[in-house]
Amino acid sequence: MVRTPNTPSPKAGPVTLAMVARRAGVSPQTVSNALNSPDLLRPETLERVRRTIDEMGYRPHRAAQTLRTRSSKLIGYGIRPTAPGASAPVMDRFLHALSQTADAAGYRILLFASPPPEGPDALDGYEELLDLHHVDGFVLSGTDRGDQRQAWLQKRDVPFVGFGRMWAGRQIGDWVDVDGASGTDAAVEHLVARGHRKIAFLGWPRGSGVGDDRAEGWQRAMRRHGLPIRSRRAYSVDDITSAQAAAVPLLEAGATAVIAASDMLALGCYHALRERGAVAGADVAVVGFDDSPTAALLSPGLSTVAQPLEAVGRECVRLLLARMGEPGRAPERVLLEPSLVVRHSTPALGD
Repeated sequence: MVRTPNTPSPKAGPVTLAMVARRAGVSPQTVSNALNSPDLLRPETLERVRRTIDEMGYRPHRAAQTLRTRSSKLIGYGIRPTAPGASAPVMDRFLHALSQTADAAGYRILLFASPPPEGPDALDGYEELLDLHHVDGFVLSGTDRGDQRQAWLQKRDVPFVGFGRMWAGRQIGDWVDVDGASGTDAAVEHLVARGHRKIAFLGWPRGSGVGDDRAEGWQRAMRRHGLPIRSRRAYSVDDITSAQAAAVPLLEAGATAVIAASDMLALGCYHALRERGAVAGADVAVVGFDDSPTAALLSPGLSTVAQPLEAVGRECVRLLLARMGEPGRAPERVLLEPSLVVRHSTPALGD
C-alpha cells in the first residue's frame, strides 16, 4: 500500500479526532462542531472536514460522545411477538427502512421486547430503557385502541413518533401513517373499471383501527358508485385458515371480486376458491393489501395495495429528530398515499 504522510499507519491504532483535525488543517473543536453542531461552520469548512472524516474512516467514540452531548444516538423500537399463523413481512420492511434512515442521520435503532401496548406491563421496557438513559427517543408501531404509550411518554417529556394514528381519544404527539381508506378506495375503482359490480370486502374484526380504516375506503367507494354493500362484508383474524372460512359466504353470495384487508386474508380467499374448484383471477378477482413478498409469488400474482414503507421510515426519523431538536414544536401528522400494484388476479370481468 502506498502511504502518504497524512495517512495513518496500519499499526498506529484507530483514527482520532486530533488526527482528522491535523489532516483537514482545522482545530479539534472544528471537527467536533462538524459532527455535533454543523450549523456553526461555514459550508466550505464543513465540506472539507466531512470529506476528511470519510477519507480517514474516522468513527466517533460513542461512549465519549454520549458523555459530552448527553445523547446516546440510540432510538428505541419495541418488537412484539407475531401471533401464531400470522406473518409480519410489512413490519420487517418498515424496520429496515427505519434503520437505514436512522443510520444516515447518525443514529442506531435499539430493539427491545415489547408486550402488547394495551396490556398491564406494556410500559415496562420503555421505563427500563429510560431509567438506564439508553435512548434519546422512541418509534412506536401497532398504535391500536387502548395504547398507553403516547400519553405516558408525553407526560415524561420523552420524544417519540408513531407509525400509525391513535384510533381512539385525543391525538397525542407526532405520527406518520398510510391512508388505508385511500388504498381500498383505489382497489374498488380498479375493479369497477374492469366491469365488476359485486365487490366484497374481507376484513379484520371490527374495532381494529387500521382494519376499520381499510373497510371505510371500500364502503365509501361502493356507495359512490351506487353498489350494494349488504351481505358483501366478512370478518377474519389475520390467519389463512380463518380467512378461508370467512371468504366462503362471500363467494356463495355471488361476489365476482374480493378486496382483502391484508395479503394474508387474500391468500385465505385463494384457498377458499381452490376448495370450490375455482381459480383466483379466472373466476373471481382478488385484491390484497400490503404487497408482501408472497403477493408476487402466488399463481396468479396477487394485485395488492403497497404501503410506501421507505417514505414512512424517512418521515418517522425526520419527525423524531425534529421533536428532539425542538421539544415545544406543534405536533405534526403525516398521512401518506399507498399505491395499487396490479397483477394477474384482477383481469376484466369476462376475460
